[in-house]
Amino acid sequence: MKPINHLIEICDLKKTYQSGDTSVDAIQQMDFFIDDQEFVTIMGQSGSGKSTLLSILGALNRPTRGKVFVDSLDLYDLSAEQRADFRSEYIGFIFQSFQLIPYLTVIENVKLPMAVTGLKNKVKNQMAREVIERVGLGGKADRLPDQLSGGEQERVAIARAIVNKPPIILADEPTGNLDTSTATEIMELLQSLNKEGHTIIVVTHNQDMAAYATRTIRVSDGRVSDKKCAA
Repeated sequence: MKPINHLIEICDLKKTYQSGDTSVDAIQQMDFFIDDQEFVTIMGQSGSGKSTLLSILGALNRPTRGKVFVDSLDLYDLSAEQRADFRSEYIGFIFQSFQLIPYLTVIENVKLPMAVTGLKNKVKNQMAREVIERVGLGGKADRLPDQLSGGEQERVAIARAIVNKPPIILADEPTGNLDTSTATEIMELLQSLNKEGHTIIVVTHNQDMAAYATRTIRVSDGRVSDKKCAA
């Protein structure tokens, strides 16, 4: 095996879902890399395997075949507990449907990823308020999600994703439920986070969103065109 030279390397990846006697290849064959501090959009039509790929990159979904290296770690050679630790340290997730807890305030939602850190509550509050301010919601830390617009809820989701200062942010259609103006604001926010040193990976089917990225990986029928492999 060659040395791992990139932050993320995907090698000979395949993911098959089984339903009774029927098997469906969500990912047929993928080999590619992503470097540290890149802003990459993964583009493709619905059903092309984008979201499955993102879940595999986030150590949430074991592939049927292949290797996933992040910072030289072989993700699926780790135990379930080690992968949970990896997600806590390395990954910030931004989901299309926000996935905010409706009965928790903005700051309580943002603090959720810090539950396993062992930090004192005072420190957690300070860190949470800093990122809430960073995403432009400084005056709304004590509001509930249903008191916010869709764009504001997405900003809360971004604040929650970055509160632990993970090096990698994974975003699944982060602008899918937003109007064009708000979507632009969200992509500009992700772009600024990238300039601050985060590696950003955004799944989208929206061609306009690719303009914010430094590179686009195109997915079609479970395959990618970027053929770079670590092994």
